[in-house]
Amino acid sequence: MSNGVVKVPKAELQDFVSQIFTCAGLDEEQSSTLARHLVLANLRGIDSHGVSRVAIYIDRLHRGLTNKKCELKAVRETASFALFDAQNASGIVAATKGMQIAVNKAKQTGIGVVGINHSNHCGMLADYTMYAAEHDCIALATTNAPANMAPWGGKERFFGTNPLSYGIPAGEEEDIIFDMASSVVARGKIINAQKNGQTIPVGWAISREGNPTTDPTEALEGLVLPVGGHKGYGIAMLVDILSGLFTGAQYGPHIGDLYRNFERHQHAGQFFMVMRADLFQPLQIFKDRMDQMIREIRQVPLIEGVEQIYMPGEMERGMMDDRTKNGIPLSTQVVQEMVQVANRLHVYNPLFQSAK
Repeated sequence: MSNGVVKVPKAELQDFVSQIFTCAGLDEEQSSTLARHLVLANLRGIDSHGVSRVAIYIDRLHRGLTNKKCELKAVRETASFALFDAQNASGIVAATKGMQIAVNKAKQTGIGVVGINHSNHCGMLADYTMYAAEHDCIALATTNAPANMAPWGGKERFFGTNPLSYGIPAGEEEDIIFDMASSVVARGKIINAQKNGQTIPVGWAISREGNPTTDPTEALEGLVLPVGGHKGYGIAMLVDILSGLFTGAQYGPHIGDLYRNFERHQHAGQFFMVMRADLFQPLQIFKDRMDQMIREIRQVPLIEGVEQIYMPGEMERGMMDDRTKNGIPLSTQVVQEMVQVANRLHVYNPLFQSAK
């Protein structure tokens, strides 16, 4: 370790995380799904949704707040849509299955819509829209989250950071993958800053008293701010309607907080809408036009100080290539947290034996 950071190879980290979940009582399929998803988030530079979540997921499993089995129960289903009760299983596992079903329905009928209720935190939405794009589908994914943000003009929590993501397949160019929180920043980034003893930029959040703050602890006790002011508020509301009200899941302040509420289930919801990319025109024509659009955007003259126009998801792909080759940087705090969990579960991995 150097400078409070250790670089870990992807395969070893994924195996370590999978072992942790298996020893915590999950079956092999769920454990490998969780490990792949969390490590993918770290690979893409979304460390707030990566292996730093292992400890809280394990804690909620041990408290009985998350079901160790994942059996999606169909509430209603047709050839083109389905509503599933996740029965309080891992949100990542439930959402992975849900997107797979949505893609299969889209392949068969042209469009597949899947809603999931009684779910939990489902991690990085980009994972699901990437899957759809890889299968030549256009996808929109949303999930709601515990209340951490006030409606525009208010001073009490109501909405979560409520992210949305879309994925669009391209041809010779890379697929377009967009993933954003409706807040200025995902709350997980503030949690990571707190774990690592770092400050946060002004504008991410306000304190409980309503003052700007760079202290992550004050931010977590206060409110995160919507991206674009009233526009982020509008997006957060749409996400909550699609993921919560539309699916029959909870919404806003009625969702159990992942880190602060250990008395009840989260009962979060997910919403996936998937369309075959050849719904209106031949697939190759669509992909060719996507490539043309991407190349034309890149040719737009740059403003001073800007070296390149990036496509949505392009910076994350660059990060993924670098971390796959050179290892995933993890803070000593995150490593120590995982090692403590692993030790309790009697999981051994020589990579982390220097972390106490």
